[in-house]
Amino acid sequence: MTRILTYNILVGGTRRIDQIVQMIHPAHPDVIGLVEATNPRVVEELAERLGMDYRVSGSGNHATDWQVALLSRLPITHVQVHSRPGWLSKPVLEVGVQEEDGRVLTIFVTHLAASFARSVRGGDSIRRAEMREILHIMKGKRGTPHLLLGDFNSLAPGDALKASRLLRYLVDMDELRRAKPHESVGHPHLDFVVPPSLRFLEPLLRLISRNALLSALFDGAGSLYVARGTIRLLRGAGYVDSFRRVHARAWGFTCPAKAPAGRIDYIFASPELAGRLSSCYVVTEGNSVSGDEASDHLPLLAEFGEEVGDARNTKHNTRLDVDGARSIHI
Repeated sequence: MTRILTYNILVGGTRRIDQIVQMIHPAHPDVIGLVEATNPRVVEELAERLGMDYRVSGSGNHATDWQVALLSRLPITHVQVHSRPGWLSKPVLEVGVQEEDGRVLTIFVTHLAASFARSVRGGDSIRRAEMREILHIMKGKRGTPHLLLGDFNSLAPGDALKASRLLRYLVDMDELRRAKPHESVGHPHLDFVVPPSLRFLEPLLRLISRNALLSALFDGAGSLYVARGTIRLLRGAGYVDSFRRVHARAWGFTCPAKAPAGRIDYIFASPELAGRLSSCYVVTEGNSVSGDEASDHLPLLAEFGEEVGDARNTKHNTRLDVDGARSIHI
């Protein structure tokens, strides 16, 4: 059994190392893909405390130097960093690991552009272009087991979006940004999401966030507004959405951790690997730590064993949480 976890740790996680470890450790992952690994010293300390080797995509030294990293208990067989200026907003990290049975599994870690305020459709065209380039990069691994994981900043076709919950969170972050700027670093806010051409609507958006009826209408409108082409491209290329393969209807929200509103963190398996998928779930809490104490994202973990046929049947005990999403607390 190989356990794979993906986790956006929020601008390096410099002051939240203890909380991040407490979120990760009980899940016992064999491999971890870290997003927003902007501080190499944090990556090194996390690897040391979790008993893992590590590789990073670059030597990030500040909050805007977006890097990704991979931690592994399994032997690392090869590493390649794919930088594509003009095509990718951030590098893609490729790492091969040797599983216990000797098979080599290749893992690609990515962080697609947010760019939500760049266009009225939330920057989906930018992410689609990035995904086309990533698919080109992964062509070399076609026919072999591999994974693409990370923060895609994208919703999948058919997935729910609690737009009003996200809106309330953005309004709260606006207030925090004014009162305590140092505590809001890395968190999205209204101007980060709303395109300049639509910012005249921000007073109305604040009103919607405080009104139950308007919020319900906003949920419906938000689901129609958000483009979903990026994930559609990946599915069209044959890659399998691990969470959706196991949970046909659960929400599986991963962000924002304090008010989960959408699923934007993924573990996609190549067709050769998808038959080994046995479980996939969102980690909502760790050892005496809630998810929002560690980051603004929740970790996602998938397990791959032998061929299991229909992976919808999981061995884990699950419960239906208050949001209607199946989650596992460990």
